[in-house]
Amino acid sequence: MLRAPLPLLSALLAAGLLAGCSSTPEDKTAGWSTDRIYSEARDELNSGGYDKAVPLFEKLEGRAAGTPLAQQAQLDKAYAQYKGGEKAQAVATLDRFLKLHPASPAADYALYLKGLVNFNDNLGMFSWLSRQDLSERDQKAAKDSFESFRELTTRFPDSRYAQDARQRMTYIVNSLAQYEVHVARYYYERGAYVAAIGRAQQAIADYEGVPALEEALYILVRSYDALGMTQLRDDAMRVMDASYPQSAYAKGGFKARSNPWWKFW
Repeated sequence: MLRAPLPLLSALLAAGLLAGCSSTPEDKTAGWSTDRIYSEARDELNSGGYDKAVPLFEKLEGRAAGTPLAQQAQLDKAYAQYKGGEKAQAVATLDRFLKLHPASPAADYALYLKGLVNFNDNLGMFSWLSRQDLSERDQKAAKDSFESFRELTTRFPDSRYAQDARQRMTYIVNSLAQYEVHVARYYYERGAYVAAIGRAQQAIADYEGVPALEEALYILVRSYDALGMTQLRDDAMRVMDASYPQSAYAKGGFKARSNPWWKFW
């Protein structure tokens, strides 16, 4: 085997090292003021360049450490991560912000944004375009979103974000109740009547005054009837008649289901 002469081998190694050094990305912000970094980051954010905005906000956090501008950069970074689809990273950024700055005047916004991240992950204001019933999705994000909005409205009842947060909480509760009913109907349609009864009863016990309870009662009536439990069937029917005297389910069955409530958010 041929071997490179030692002087040539040394030269090649040195060239490789130099090439490696030259490949290190140049920090174009090295001579920039904090104001310029913030301006450039905001421009990227406003133009939809979220992947470019995030590292600029991170630079600003370090350069302006200990100042209100650094706090603003952290919040803007979370928003850029959220809009860029990096939702787990956005939540982590917001959790860090709330831990470091619990008394910040922007704490209400941080909680609101955290609620939005999870709200859109599970529900979303425009997800009806997919024609998928939102209550049929995984509910963990909805519950996390609810907790963020609940903390916001509890700690900052007069916040500019509180009213919208309360509306979203109502929406989430409706979704969670409908999820239970969706599962109950799934069991009923497959002849698992005991399981259907359990999920329908869970919805009725855990949620009050939500649209899904009408169908939950109807599932109870049908499931008890299928099991030959006539007394419980009649009891459930009396409750249904008293609560929903004009119920379309009594006449049209499951086909009478109205347009999904979530489309009117």
